[in-house]
Amino acid sequence: MTERTLAVISAGLSQPSSTRLLADKLATATVTRLADEGVSTTVLTYELRDYAQDIMNNMLTGFANPRLEEMIEAVTAADGLIAVTPIFTTSYSGLFKSFFDVIDNRSLTDQPVLIGATAGTPRHSLALDYALRPMFTYLHSVVVPTSVFAASEDWGSGDGGRVDSRVQTLPARIERAAGELSALVARSDRSSRVRDPFELPADFNPAGMFPPR
Repeated sequence: MTERTLAVISAGLSQPSSTRLLADKLATATVTRLADEGVSTTVLTYELRDYAQDIMNNMLTGFANPRLEEMIEAVTAADGLIAVTPIFTTSYSGLFKSFFDVIDNRSLTDQPVLIGATAGTPRHSLALDYALRPMFTYLHSVVVPTSVFAASEDWGSGDGGRVDSRVQTLPARIERAAGELSALVARSDRSSRVRDPFELPADFNPAGMFPPR
């Protein structure tokens, strides 16, 4: 059986967290889709709240401690990534952004990514398209077309809480996004060609870092 690795990032601050709940549902749906295709998946789930101090120290010193470095290597080497954040003040959380600030901006190149977000009201759903998607595009990731947003009302019933028939329910959106991600992860070979996320490009010239005197 083919084997793949799926990394899951949750930036929820509370415990339990609706952000973690959404991340888990996305991961479960993706693993199920992959299993249907004969692909066995190892899921690596990380709560950024557990690494908050490590991330801040990295931002201040420029170096990741061994614990954070191990996590970064696992995330960047995975065949696919699910990244979910709560929305604060119309955008992703500071902890979520800080994590992606400390990793090398080339390390997620071509990695399939499914983005998700949670908030108290559906009015914040556009943050997925004007904040999260551009960030991962800058990082050269392959972001699946369907992003998943969950407002408080989406957890109200088994059909996702939506009463407007024109709007897909949360479970339907999860299944659609999982199908898109699983198709890319099944074809990925990232986990079999692990490289150092801090590796310098072949054409790197240290002399170019210093201006002529």
